[in-house]
This record gives sequence, C-alpha cells and structure tokens, in this order.
Amino acid sequence: MTSFTLDDLAAIIAARANASASTSYTKSLLDAGPARAAKKLGEEAVETVIAAVGRDAAALVGESADLLYHLLVLWEDAGVAPEAVWRALEARMGLSGIAEKASRGRG
Repeated sequence: MTSFTLDDLAAIIAARANASASTSYTKSLLDAGPARAAKKLGEEAVETVIAAVGRDAAALVGESADLLYHLLVLWEDAGVAPEAVWRALEARMGLSGIAEKASRGRG
C-alpha cells in the first residue's frame, strides 16, 4: 500500500505552478488558463468512463490517475484548496446520497 495522497499531488502541482512552462506540463496547463485545464479534465473524464464501461481495469487505473491530476490542476488554477473540498465531502457524511442531493436543491 502506498502512502501517496491527493494532498501530496496537490502540493506537487502547487510547487510546479512556479516552474518554467518549458520544463513543466503542469505549468503549461496553468499558463493556458482555466478553459484549457477544464478541457483536459473533460477529456480525461471521458477516457475514464470508456475504460470503466469497457471493464478494462488497467486502463481505468491509468485514466483515473490522469483524471485526478487534471482535477487538481483545475483546483490550483481556481485557487481552490483541497481542504475545502474535503470539508464539503465531510459535511455530507451521515446523509444518504439521495438526501444530500435533495438538500442542494438540484434534481
């Protein structure tokens, strides 16, 4: 079992935000702005779905890693701290998914 966490990934992404775009893919995504980061996240989401539907576990692992990385890049670009997302998830604990979704007022 690895001890690597999403918080570790977020810290790496934050550090690379100060790198040179010529040497850092992360920096090049951030320099391209939120639309580019969001597009990459969408592409990875589709690829993750395709792997899941195809029941390709190895591809699902790789695509999930790509999806999480691009999500955290988008958070970095937007100034969203992972802790804020963790708090939002924690606040939802104890509610059924149906009740939680209804509490947000969206279908």
